[in-house]
Amino acid sequence: MNDDQLLRYSRHILLPQVDIKGQQKLLDAHVMIVGLGGLGSPVATYLAAAGVGRLTLVDDDHVELSNLQRQIVHSEAQIGNSKVSSAAQRLKAINADVELNLIDRRMDKAGLLDATQTVDVLVDCSDNFATRFLLNEVSKQQRLPLVSGAAIRFEGQVTVYDPRQPGMPCYRCLYQDKGELEETCSESGILAPILSIIGGVQAVETVKLLMGLGESLAGRLLILDALSMSWREIKMKQDPTCPVCQKAE
Repeated sequence: MNDDQLLRYSRHILLPQVDIKGQQKLLDAHVMIVGLGGLGSPVATYLAAAGVGRLTLVDDDHVELSNLQRQIVHSEAQIGNSKVSSAAQRLKAINADVELNLIDRRMDKAGLLDATQTVDVLVDCSDNFATRFLLNEVSKQQRLPLVSGAAIRFEGQVTVYDPRQPGMPCYRCLYQDKGELEETCSESGILAPILSIIGGVQAVETVKLLMGLGESLAGRLLILDALSMSWREIKMKQDPTCPVCQKAE
């Protein structure tokens, strides 16, 4: 770590739980963020600022005016550009040292399995069930921690699925893959700052996993009701009939 890095990350290094060794773990880490929208914006911003050495950004969408109410990594000047290139420009402005790998297409399972070979933590900031189920399968197969978040209207939820820990549930343990109708922000609305709250928790959990700090949210689902500003915690258990968990065993 050079002098500039020691100064840049000094507030991390002052934390005895982090110190230089913990910061070096971040600098050596590789995180994949799927989705550079409302959740991916704060996640990517904080991970780049915190010093995660390599970020793979995945999103096949382009920046639109209606995104700017909540997707804070993008700007008016980036309207029409791909979200990954827009995010990359902002992240490089925050931390020029971060290595960025940009994937501006929708990936299938084979592509994700290949792209996650060197990834340490997978962060799900997507907005649809199909992608969430796919990332869950990749997480289980690669034994890769998956930090999951979602938000709509005045509500949000966040958890960690960690297949490295025996008996831990996966996303499929909680949600049935039956092609349910999805609610989207474009249809139901979303209060903008909620995404920064949930995305901020995702960023914290990611950093903790990378540095091996504290207790992760694995096995616990946090649910936010922003109208009452209250959190509810639900203990999660593995579904003995989950086809993804059974296949992984």
